[in-house]
Amino acid sequence: MEINEIKCKIALSKSNLPGLDYSLNPYNGCQHNCVYCYVPNVLRIQRENWGNFVNVKTNIPLVLSKELKRKKTGVVGISTVTDPYQPVEKKHHLTRYCLEQLLRYDFPICIQTKSKLVLRDIDLISKFSNAEVMLSIGTINDGERKILEPFSSSVSERLNVLKQFSEIGIKTSVFFGPIYPTIKIRDLSRIVDIFVEYGAAEIMIDKFNLKPGIRENIEYILKNNSSLKRAFYDNVFNMQVFFEKVKEEMYVLSRSKNIKIVSAF
Repeated sequence: MEINEIKCKIALSKSNLPGLDYSLNPYNGCQHNCVYCYVPNVLRIQRENWGNFVNVKTNIPLVLSKELKRKKTGVVGISTVTDPYQPVEKKHHLTRYCLEQLLRYDFPICIQTKSKLVLRDIDLISKFSNAEVMLSIGTINDGERKILEPFSSSVSERLNVLKQFSEIGIKTSVFFGPIYPTIKIRDLSRIVDIFVEYGAAEIMIDKFNLKPGIRENIEYILKNNSSLKRAFYDNVFNMQVFFEKVKEEMYVLSRSKNIKIVSAF
């Protein structure tokens, strides 16, 4: 893994994502190396290089502190094109330092991560007037998670994060996506129950976004896993009916279980 220390000129970028005014990305690149990640397409980075490097924006807390003096208050998404709590954060603490600056002005924050490391900052996050912690969970099958999200926290660890934040009154939500194609429609009710049991107040759902290179990457990783590969061919590569059925059922469950469901597709 190549770790590069760089300088940035901008900390807060305008966000076009629903519910977010700004995006804050302390790092460029991600160690989690999720097979299906479409960020390389967004940032125009060669896919074969993705997961092999992280650029550490060493001055971003200072840049952020200057920007906050003149920025209009708005919701800050942490992060949008990287994981703010990937392993490199253990050493560099950039996400924590940025939280300290945001807290000075009490900007609303929405943290999205696949890492249990976010618990380290529960002391800071709990001081915000408006904070949300969203855990990305595409499956509750940790064996499949290890194949497609090899360096991320386990499913049980992510659920524990939800529980700990929800128990102290922080809004917690689940980004249920991309929804793994091995999930059966009949499984969705149980999965929603698990998310609610651990404190999720809202569930956002998303499908696999097959931007250029992603299908080939998934096929390569799954070349020796016939059952998972077949699920991708049946429900992702050859047709998208599966995701429409998932969305339809999730909306039904939203009403019956009184949980807010938001679709990202």
